[in-house]
Amino acid sequence: MAKGIPPPKLDEAPLAPGLYVIATPIGNLRDITLRALDVLAAADLVLAEDTRVTAKLLQVYGLSAKLERYDEHGAERTRPKAMAALAEGKVVALVSDAGTPLVSDPGYKLVREAAAEGHPVFPIPGASALLAGLSAAGLPTDRFLFAGFPPPKSAARRTFLEELAPIRATLVFFEGGSRLAASLTDMAAVLGGAREAVVCRELTKLYETFYRGTLADLAADPKLDAPKGEIVILVGPGREAEATAGDVDTALADALQRLRPADAAAEVAKALGLSRREVYQRAMQLRAGK
Repeated sequence: MAKGIPPPKLDEAPLAPGLYVIATPIGNLRDITLRALDVLAAADLVLAEDTRVTAKLLQVYGLSAKLERYDEHGAERTRPKAMAALAEGKVVALVSDAGTPLVSDPGYKLVREAAAEGHPVFPIPGASALLAGLSAAGLPTDRFLFAGFPPPKSAARRTFLEELAPIRATLVFFEGGSRLAASLTDMAAVLGGAREAVVCRELTKLYETFYRGTLADLAADPKLDAPKGEIVILVGPGREAEATAGDVDTALADALQRLRPADAAAEVAKALGLSRREVYQRAMQLRAGK
């Protein structure tokens, strides 16, 4: 038992057979729930993203369990074993290395198959980097979109971000420290440098840090050039008000000085989130002096 962590008092009541989807700590080991420990202690089989990581967690709390690797490489091999255990009326637990399973991991296929076969699926909620970041960011939480990890290459990443740009919600991304600066630069260019954003580093760990500012400010911050640790990026909603007729005319007047009507309409429609066809019709009216 690790120093400073008292042994848990487990609930020894028998568990119903089925699949238990268990959230594990994202940093601080005390973020695990008592219910999660109850299930891990009683599970006949624990499916782990990395069995070494889960073994260390179990050791801290004086637990042991039969572990099987269940990640993107081992899932196809392990899933039949898990389904066979469920068919035998066993208790099967699914955990990730950190946080809530099915958020950026392959667990959804197992949950879908288990449910399709009529096996109960029990969520055991707890730590989540996504929700931890949202709760402390100070950005709107009434609507948010979790977008996962952006593509590693800039061209693909910008295309990915362009699809998200019109969404009027807080955007949440996971990212590796080595690509953080490049991602923030592309986000500022595509989503808009003036958008509010927060970079969360090492959530619930000893060196937990929040960096707040506009995307442009964060992209230029030298402290965010390849920092160590796990990263969550949150970007506030973009422009909410619809463009007025005056906004459209002003933007078209500028674009028509540089581009053909079709290209000018495409540029303005994309920038203002409007119908390209309607903007093109207005561009032709402006060219005709109407």
